[in-house]
Amino acid sequence: MYIIFLMIAVSVTVAAAFLGAFLWAVRSGQYDDDYTPAVRMLFDNDSTPKPAHKPDKKVS
Repeated sequence: MYIIFLMIAVSVTVAAAFLGAFLWAVRSGQYDDDYTPAVRMLFDNDSTPKPAHKPDKKVS
């Protein structure tokens, strides 16, 4: 019977630690911007490709 109380105490302690870590992450701003990282890879290339250069026709 003692082991049940010990396991309950350990599980409550671990749950409290995870809750504390989650609250710390929220307060420190880890979850402020959750949309931009998901679409950042779609807009990675900032420059537009330049068209191929066609030389002008010279009339002699």
